[in-house]
Amino acid sequence: MTEEDYRHASLAVLREIRDGQREILAQLAAQRALAEEQVARSREKVEESIGLQKLALQRQSAITRIAVPGILLCIAAIAYLVLRYF
Repeated sequence: MTEEDYRHASLAVLREIRDGQREILAQLAAQRALAEEQVARSREKVEESIGLQKLALQRQSAITRIAVPGILLCIAAIAYLVLRYF
């Protein structure tokens, strides 16, 4: 092989390496886009979950404000009936 043949072979190898790196970069860009999309969806789900948890706590608080006085009233009524008939 002549020196010119080695140069052509070297250039061909370098071009293959360059093309391979471009393909890898394109794949990495696609994977990054997919990962960013998944992170965005995950954030949305977390925000939705937090919102639902806040709503559940609000409902629980409202029920507690209604139920506790009702329960205390029932206990007082039972105590009254027990004391009255015994």
